[in-house]
Amino acid sequence: MLLRLLLLICVPLCEPTVLLLIANPSMPIEGNSMTLTCKAQLPPEKLDVHLQFCFFKDGYALGLSWNNSTELQIPAVRREEDSGSYWCEAQAAETKVIKSKSIQIYVQRIPVYNVSLETQPPGGHVMEGEKLVLVCLVPGGTGDITFLWYKGVLGLNLETKTQRSLTAKFEIPMVRESDAEKYYCAADNGYGLSLSGLVSITVRIPVSRPVLTIRAPEAQNVVGDVIDLHCEAWRGSPPILYQFYHENVTMGNSSAPFGGGASFNLTLTADHFGNYFCEANNGLGAQRSEVVILNITVPPEDRRNLTSTLFEWLLGILGLTTMVLLFCCWLKRKIGKHSARDPFRSPPSPVLQGSTYVNSTSPVQLQPIYKNVNAVNGEEVYSLVYYMQQQQQSAAVESLSTHTEDKDSSVIYSGLKRAILRDEDYEDAM
Repeated sequence: MLLRLLLLICVPLCEPTVLLLIANPSMPIEGNSMTLTCKAQLPPEKLDVHLQFCFFKDGYALGLSWNNSTELQIPAVRREEDSGSYWCEAQAAETKVIKSKSIQIYVQRIPVYNVSLETQPPGGHVMEGEKLVLVCLVPGGTGDITFLWYKGVLGLNLETKTQRSLTAKFEIPMVRESDAEKYYCAADNGYGLSLSGLVSITVRIPVSRPVLTIRAPEAQNVVGDVIDLHCEAWRGSPPILYQFYHENVTMGNSSAPFGGGASFNLTLTADHFGNYFCEANNGLGAQRSEVVILNITVPPEDRRNLTSTLFEWLLGILGLTTMVLLFCCWLKRKIGKHSARDPFRSPPSPVLQGSTYVNSTSPVQLQPIYKNVNAVNGEEVYSLVYYMQQQQQSAAVESLSTHTEDKDSSVIYSGLKRAILRDEDYEDAM
């Protein structure tokens, strides 16, 4: 009875049972999911036999070891980890284990392509001292990607980084002038390096304080010399604009499109002495040089010419003033003579009156003569008294009376006036 029972249990399991392992997809793409199915082929009359399954890869059990599920899902396959030999096993309770045939699964990887390099800040223009970020990225590719950054055309490797990502960053915390170069990056996920294009990095450097130099042909700056004002900032990104100043007044400007210094030529005059400075600006802030004092020597011949010119100028002014004064005197005398000859303003003939001085000891007594002259302005009459010797006066009267018949009144008056004037001159000589 016991033997019969054993035969009934053993017969179904001893019949050929086939296990098949199926992978879906059979050639998975790295990064995608894959499902493993363990399928048992039992005789139709034994389909009610309860089996447990287990999946293996390269001799290691996967998942929860033995369980009732005929499927095992791998969410994202990887080339290195998930490529290999797979099989499954099944067994009934306390029975012999049935093993499927092994299958080889090779996880497919998509090569990286269209590698590019981007910069932060955009455009590759960065101020000295700021942070620069080089971003290497690929639009597609599977698996772990190795990113590499290179500096210069010769390819100085800066950093290598491997990660499961389509993007990677390399940072320069504080950019220096020496970081101005061409950069590129590369990516590889097992199919070889894929390179990006070259990206130029421009480091913008503010100008340093410029230095103003005055270049002269001789040790002393002489009027007429041509001097060169040279302004140069030792550091600064081009282009640089230089402004030249004399006593805070702009004289001109000059540009240095490729960096370096710039010059401004000046022909010296006596007015060019004083303080000079220059200013440099490249759009990142202006810097002003120290003040340079320019002394100018005036040649002796120039000083003599200056003195002679000044003297001639003064003589011209004095000469003009003298001519004006002489003209005024001449005009005044001319007006006076015209008034004296005017018949309407001629004084009347003098009236001789006898008078002697009591205290006079001279036998010849001076006789006073009164003369009334019409005033030029107003109705006033002025009396002029002339003292002359009796003999001279008598002689003058006789002389006048002798010629009275032959001359008109104006001629007589003129003779009297001349005689009186001679007596005045005589009295002044006394």
